[in-house]
Amino acid sequence: MTALHPLVEVAPDRRHAVAVDRSGWPAVWPDGVATPRTVDEVREVVAWAAATGTAVVARGAGSGLAAAAVGVPGAIVLDLSALQRFEIDADEQLARVEPGVITAVLDDAAASHGLMYAPDPGSVGISTVGGNIATNAGGLRGAKYGVTRDHVLAFDVVLADGTLVHVGRDTIKGVTGYDLVGLFTGSEGTLGIVVGATLRLLPRPVRVATAAAYFADIETAARAVTAITRSGARPAVLELLDGPTLGAVDALEGTALRARGEALLIAQTDGFGAFEELSVVADAVAPLATLVETETDAAASARLLLARRQALPALEALGRPLIEDIAVPRGRMADAVREIGRIADEEGVRIFVFGHAGDGNLHPIIVTERGEGVPAAAQRAADRIFALALELGGTITAEHGVGRLKREWAARELGPDVHALQQRLRAVFDPQGILNPGSSL
Repeated sequence: MTALHPLVEVAPDRRHAVAVDRSGWPAVWPDGVATPRTVDEVREVVAWAAATGTAVVARGAGSGLAAAAVGVPGAIVLDLSALQRFEIDADEQLARVEPGVITAVLDDAAASHGLMYAPDPGSVGISTVGGNIATNAGGLRGAKYGVTRDHVLAFDVVLADGTLVHVGRDTIKGVTGYDLVGLFTGSEGTLGIVVGATLRLLPRPVRVATAAAYFADIETAARAVTAITRSGARPAVLELLDGPTLGAVDALEGTALRARGEALLIAQTDGFGAFEELSVVADAVAPLATLVETETDAAASARLLLARRQALPALEALGRPLIEDIAVPRGRMADAVREIGRIADEEGVRIFVFGHAGDGNLHPIIVTERGEGVPAAAQRAADRIFALALELGGTITAEHGVGRLKREWAARELGPDVHALQQRLRAVFDPQGILNPGSSL
């Protein structure tokens, strides 16, 4: 690589720190790491990279699960975690945010104004807003509030040649020109680098109520999701956990959740009618459930959600989790979980299933022994799960992104014509191909 930009560090500890994310992708050290503290410094580094033909991988907290922001040979990693400035406009219910802001920090600040930032990924306490934008992250509140794309209005973006552009607007409505905000959201740093965002905030719900329903098996729990949908209720949170996951949480937390059933469905309603809506949810699932618990106290509701919040840490305590991320039509979830169980049996691997049942987003987690590499049986199981998602009319990734982990499967899902179209579109924004090469498409 040519002479490095003054902001690029080559110390081994810095390069090692950005060589991996939480996906389990093998570590690859980049040639250097730049940690800009201003937007102008981002522009300088990217302009230098364009002039020298150096690849650039933008990165936030490294909490990604698809290897979209890890080291690449010959590249530099652009660590945006130092860009942490933000302001809240309570009257307009907006936040103007730099990409390094931790998602939970933004939501906590909004709360002081009686507002909330609705996207609520499982990594809310460690992930950055920039990373959420890059992957179009969803989360626990997705059943009612949608994903990141539903809450972004405008971006400041550094393009592949270092040019800074502003796309979108600070108004709720606006249809001038193409939807470039939607295009950049979920693009995994391949079209440009988001260095600022205008985000929608919403009034914080005045009431929250939660139901925990236990079932004899996860297929019945999945059918209960359809019953809730038919009831007309629209929970803010609708989360599903299978028996093995409940057992793992029990081992970590000292609880006895699995003794109550082989599947748990957690529904949370919010707003002025939260209590009444929760009654509708409870009535809808009662004929299928073995036990239904309800809470209208905020602290007690939070305790009921603990099992879902602790699901991944509990599996990490058992071994090395390979975290998959599919979505299927909600009416096909029972089919999906049944087939995933069959795949686990036939491949001889441990698969734990939890996810955002309200939007059909399942996380089949394959837990293997700790060590280097992915066992062949685990890889076969993962490939079969991706194929199953497509067979059921779903997608191979609902919120984690494609990254380097699912490029082959993304091409299959898109088909050759759409895949080629997206590659041509990427080349318009990045003709040299320096932005996050090898990721996404």
